[in-house]
Amino acid sequence: MSNKIYSAAKAVEIIRPGDTVAFSGFVGIGTPEAVICAIEKRFLETGEPRNLTPVFAAAPGDGKDRGLNRLAHDGLVKRLIGAHYKLVPKLAQLAVSGKCEAYNLPLGIISHLFREIAGGKTGLISKVGLRTFVDPRNGGGKCNSNTAEDLVQLMEIDGKPWLSYKTFPIHVAIVRGTTADPSGNVTMEKEAATLDNLQFAMAAKACKGTVIVQVERIAAASSLNPRDVKIPGVLVDYVVVAEPELHMQTYATHYNGAFSGEFRAPSDSAASMELNERKIIARRCAVELRLGDVVNLGIGMPEGVAAVAAEEEIINSVTLTAESGTIGGIPQAGLDFGAAINPESIIDQNQMFDLIDGGGLNFACLGFAQVDAQGNVNVSRFGGNLAGAGGFINISQNARRLAFCGTFTARGLRTEIRDGKLNILQEGEQAKFIKKVEQVTFSGDYAREAHQTVLVVTERCVFSLTPEGLELTEIAPGIDIERDILAHMEFRPIIREPREMAAVLFTDGPMNLDKLLIEHTLSERMKPPATCSTPPAA
Repeated sequence: MSNKIYSAAKAVEIIRPGDTVAFSGFVGIGTPEAVICAIEKRFLETGEPRNLTPVFAAAPGDGKDRGLNRLAHDGLVKRLIGAHYKLVPKLAQLAVSGKCEAYNLPLGIISHLFREIAGGKTGLISKVGLRTFVDPRNGGGKCNSNTAEDLVQLMEIDGKPWLSYKTFPIHVAIVRGTTADPSGNVTMEKEAATLDNLQFAMAAKACKGTVIVQVERIAAASSLNPRDVKIPGVLVDYVVVAEPELHMQTYATHYNGAFSGEFRAPSDSAASMELNERKIIARRCAVELRLGDVVNLGIGMPEGVAAVAAEEEIINSVTLTAESGTIGGIPQAGLDFGAAINPESIIDQNQMFDLIDGGGLNFACLGFAQVDAQGNVNVSRFGGNLAGAGGFINISQNARRLAFCGTFTARGLRTEIRDGKLNILQEGEQAKFIKKVEQVTFSGDYAREAHQTVLVVTERCVFSLTPEGLELTEIAPGIDIERDILAHMEFRPIIREPREMAAVLFTDGPMNLDKLLIEHTLSERMKPPATCSTPPAA
């Protein structure tokens, strides 16, 4: 075909009832909003297509109405296969209520599955997910009782346990780029991340499926630099030109050239955080940074570590990454999450998970919703809510050093920092340190066997994962152990000789982390390269 440019309405007519449809998108980055809108409009007007299986990795949604939230209509969705559900709450509700079949698989697994599907493979073998809720011994990633098919199997190789993730056909792939020519060659020069768009397209073609690409503009035939083409035209069936409001770079930013590498923003562009419980937690996590570290920061509370690193002028002493594929620069927060200001490079998402799964992260800072005495952590499903694992399982199982961070309690916590001390003005209603987590997203036993260094950082104390269990190791100035810590835990941690958290964490002004990095011994600062490791026993 010499001209593949169609309206969104025309392109989505090829989607048939029962199709499995893969959608690109990392929050708002790379989310094909115009095409998703066209699918919703067609369904509301005609009742077709019905019984779709949307497949997504990093939750193309804004937590409200945009992205895949538009597809949460009775009859439109039959099955969901996704990694992160928090930003697609309308789909999450379908999954929790049992109105459709639903799976929650690790983001890196779904990302790599597209590659396996593209290569005609029957499955993906990985250690990621062992002893979590994804392990078939713990549910196999199924979200409700209506979900029957096993997509995950336990297998043994050389006497060691592994998980086999089943591939499935992709009938339609819907992705996004920046510029296309009439033949369907697509570039991504203004996108904040390239994600898995090429793998999506190849996976659909391997299944004799269809590829729809949303872009913002059309170039003349044969005018695109072949090195800039990220999706070749031979893989593309339909090109849809979107209106600007449906093709924002992120859900928070229409376009920022510092996200895409068009220019470098001034180094002083990052704002300082207010001195509150969030900053205390971010600061304490930042203390764990070492010169030359390759670091992953999760969504939510961990985002503050990037702001602290910038404020302390150590942002160039470590390499911050996001699982979307950005390496270096300052990872962004909120609805800009997945983008970075002044990234050193942007690689495909599946390649980033090769780096993560291969042990390429020196340190990771991730959030937590629940923690128990064995060091198990839950971020994926709690209190009737399906947040999803996202990239958490890949990252937490494979980073050498970990800090899980969050406030000590939830719902209504109010604190005050005065004279270098932390005061609890109002305690949160919900305990987060409980007898048994509702779902295991991170296995403490698995981490101990893998000899990971694991901390749990809160505004009032720090815990360390030891061979015996969770140990209270640090307490904030002004905090009473019995009144402010143990009284709000459903288990008693190991208590030996906890020390006071550093006073500098609770004072205004810089902490001089740049000097701390230099003062670390050479052995601490320059870690040896990561080596491949085998998983612990089942």
